[in-house]
Amino acid sequence: MENMEQTEKKVLSLKNLTKSSVWDVQENDIFRLLESAEKDAELKDNVRHYADIIRSAFMVEDVSRESQLARMKYEKMGYKVGMVRLDDGLKSTWAIKKRPITRVTDLTYENIRHITAAKLIEVLDRNFGGGWDSLSQSIKDIIENGFDISTTTLPKERLHKKGGMYEKKVADGFEVLEVPKGTWVEAIFAKAKPEAEKPRMKFNTYNDEENEDEDVEIEDTFNKPDEDDIEIDGPNDDEITEENYSTMMDLGTTDPDEEAEGLSDYVDE
Repeated sequence: MENMEQTEKKVLSLKNLTKSSVWDVQENDIFRLLESAEKDAELKDNVRHYADIIRSAFMVEDVSRESQLARMKYEKMGYKVGMVRLDDGLKSTWAIKKRPITRVTDLTYENIRHITAAKLIEVLDRNFGGGWDSLSQSIKDIIENGFDISTTTLPKERLHKKGGMYEKKVADGFEVLEVPKGTWVEAIFAKAKPEAEKPRMKFNTYNDEENEDEDVEIEDTFNKPDEDDIEIDGPNDDEITEENYSTMMDLGTTDPDEEAEGLSDYVDE
């Protein structure tokens, strides 16, 4: 809870508000954030955008300013009612309330890291019947994005065996839900995953000492012939002289007909 409170303090600005961080903000904070936007021209021009983000985590109802009865009705249902000014410059009365997370279908990738393991167990307990495998794969993926989950199914008398998995998991900080299955019990253990640090992109230069530890692609010259071993067909144009030109012309210029005649003369003799 302490980490969630710290996150809330950091997020108290519309500029930092996202569909994930908005789950750390409370109803009264929303009115303060929107009020502060009236003094910031950049925020004032984008209030509609931030209103859409707010609606992803809060139920928002427009209330007639003249209807005191409607205001009281929403307040009885747990809504906070206050004045907001949108980008059209006109003031409106909003009744807002954080969207409840009571069913597994209320869980999303945006809010899964903003609930505790105890709250998750409460939600699972309210929806369970068939155990962990009764959940759809999409719901499992959302839950496992924010929590470490493990399960075991044992006879009732063996589940709480001293030194067993149940005892070790609870000692390690896992919350547990027990789902009866006849004479057996399925135990679902849940523990919030630590916030992973976002990877940073590093641009190295050739002068960076860290390059010494990096994999460097080395050109394979083992099978590459040396320049001295490369066969040259003949001299370059710049190297041709009168002496080697005539020699080059004599090489391989014997007429095959002449060879045939010489051979026949030899046979006749």
